[in-house]
Order: sequence, then structure tokens, then C-alpha cells
Amino acid sequence: MEEIKEILKDKSPCLNTVFISSYVPRKCGIATYTRDLVHAIELINPYCKLDIIAMVKPGDRIKYPPEVKLKINQNDINSYIKAARDINKSTTDIVVIQHEFGLYGGEFGRYMNELVKLLEKPVVLTVHTVPDDPDAGYGLVLKDLIRYVDRIIVMMPGIRGKLANEYEYPLDKIEVIPHGVPDIPLEPGSRYKNKSGFRSKLVLGSINLLSENKGIEYVIEALPEIKEHVPGVLYLIIGQTHPNVLKYEGEKYRNFLQEKVKQLNLDENVRFVNKYLQLRELISWLMTIDIYITPYLDPKQTASGALAYAIGAGKVCISTPYLYAKEILSEGRGIIVPFRDPHAIAEAVIDIYKNPQKRAEIEKKAYKYGRLMTWYNVATQHLRLFSEVIDEYKDKETKDLVKPVL
Repeated sequence: MEEIKEILKDKSPCLNTVFISSYVPRKCGIATYTRDLVHAIELINPYCKLDIIAMVKPGDRIKYPPEVKLKINQNDINSYIKAARDINKSTTDIVVIQHEFGLYGGEFGRYMNELVKLLEKPVVLTVHTVPDDPDAGYGLVLKDLIRYVDRIIVMMPGIRGKLANEYEYPLDKIEVIPHGVPDIPLEPGSRYKNKSGFRSKLVLGSINLLSENKGIEYVIEALPEIKEHVPGVLYLIIGQTHPNVLKYEGEKYRNFLQEKVKQLNLDENVRFVNKYLQLRELISWLMTIDIYITPYLDPKQTASGALAYAIGAGKVCISTPYLYAKEILSEGRGIIVPFRDPHAIAEAVIDIYKNPQKRAEIEKKAYKYGRLMTWYNVATQHLRLFSEVIDEYKDKETKDLVKPVL
């Protein structure tokens, strides 16, 4: 047994990696993404040392797991400076930053720039949002930040081109790695539907942290037309209200949706599941759903963990044409409908319901594509990139030390 361990250790480079990100149990998509990535890397290479520096908001009372070694108060610039100094003093080989403007303090999230400029370690930046204008506001801050990083990870080829062409970042230093998904077996959802009591129903679903930009009302408005052709349709609206929305607006959006359900006499056709899901529950609900819908309203959205997971489960997905959906559902892997168009949503659902062969073909294409996105594959790509960046950084340091004397 010890022999096997030594062989595995020899084949698995020991990387001391620090992730700067929001982190579970904070209710945040990027927190969940980071946790899943870290766990996947640990499964592939248990000899990696993976520490988390968690971004926290003032007043947070969250108890973090042991891998969180340090916290940064997002609104305190001194907290960023201290974190950079602590990293520089440590044995860290590489720093990986999950970049989303809303996580950071300062004008347009500029405090993170100050941290990165102080780092004396190689930096990989996973970019979750790329503003349209690189010469104003958030765009200027991102353009400044990327000057100090060694690699950028994006989730779509189109964003890679945008960073190269509009933000003038070297194309060969931008890596496309898809959003990870669990390795879900392809199986009929009937067992899950039976367990939930939905055996005879066509189940539509959306799993989100609720906020107005999710566009859930347009699916609700599509249901009366769908009911005319699919009497047993049920729409599941799963997830709590986003914590930031809840803090400032309470349940205003959820109440608006519930009122719309009553007005349209859809009490038998809509069910709210007001719960933040753990992974096992999320997969169970995904397997229960027949058609997954993301009616989001932001055309510039460059990632959606929920849509990625639905593709990974081999579901028929209907979505509005935000950037990520257009990419992931292309080539017949799903159905794109216009923004704010209940009739188009209804037509798409009815078409899938009436054409089981078309449904089967879409599911097959979606599931096949999802195999490329399993956390195993995504973690493997990250590890390869980390090793490459560390090697390049060491080579550069060596060359700097042995500069010829003139």
C-alpha cells in the first residue's frame, strides 16, 4: 500500500495553491463553483495543498470549513494588502482568483487590483464577467488588472477572442476551460418523478437564486398556452431568493411571481421550492425535470452553473440568448428563444412535448457535450495549466538571476 502511495506521489506534482474567491457555505454561485473545483482537484491529486482565502462581507456570520485559511473583508483595502503580504511570505506556488466584480470593494471592484499588484507569485485569473467597454468603468478596472496576471481562464471561446481583441491580452495566455458539472449517469427521470409524485406530469424547471434578472415571470406567462396542449404541465421554481436581493428588497420578487401565478389561475401548475440546495438535492431535482428553462434577461451573461448542470444531466434546455446559453446550446444541444417572449417559450415546450424523437436527439447531444464538462476533466485541465504556469514562472526567475554581466 505504501508503495502505491509513493508511486502516486511521484506522478502527482505537489502544488501549493491558494484560491481567492467567495466560498461555501456562503450562498453564491462562485462560492459553489470554487468548492466543487477544489474538491475535484483533491480527488485527482490528493498531494495538492489547496487553501482558500474567502471574500467576506461586513457583518457576515458564516462559519467556514477548515480549508479557509484567511478572510478578506471586501470593503477594507488593508485586508487586501495584508492578504497579499501573507501570500508572499508563504510557500504558495500559485494564486488562483475567481474574478467577479461584485465580490470586491473599491470603485468598480478596484481593491482586487491592488492585491494582485503586490503579489510575488504567479497568478491565474478566472474571469466570470467581461464588460463590453474596456475603456470605461468596470472595463478599465479589468483591463488594468489583467496586466498583472500570468494566465486567464474563460469558459467560452467567444470571451477568449473578446479579451484578446478588445482588452489586448495575449491570445496564447487565455485558456478556455468549461464550467464543471457532476458526472451524472444518463437515465430516465421516471424514478425521480415517481418519488416526487409527478409521474404523469411534464415537469419544467428552473433552479436559481431568485432575482429579477432571472426572468421567471415569462415562463409563468407561457403556462396558460402550454396548458392547452399539455394538461399535466408542472413548473418547478427552485431556490431561495438571492441573499443580496433579500437584504435590500426582501421577498418582493417572489411575491410578484406568486401573485402572477394566482392571477393566471396556475396554482396546480406551479410549485415554489424555497430552499438552497445541496449537491445531492440539486441532482435529484435535475433528474426530476423534463425540460430545463433559463429565461435570463442579461444578454451579456457569460456563465450559468445551473444551465451547465442541466446539460451535464442530458436535459432538454430552453433558454434566452445570453452569451453562455448561445455557446453551450449551439449545434442542436438545446433551444434558444427570444428575451421576454412567453409565446416563444410555450411553442418550444409544446414542440418538445409533441416530438419525442426530437427530445431524444437533443438529450443525446446535450449529454455527450456534458461529458467534456465533468469535474474530472475540468480539474485535470486546471492542474495541467497550473503546472505550466509555475514552470514558466520558475524559468523566468532563473533567467532574471543569471543575467549576463556586460
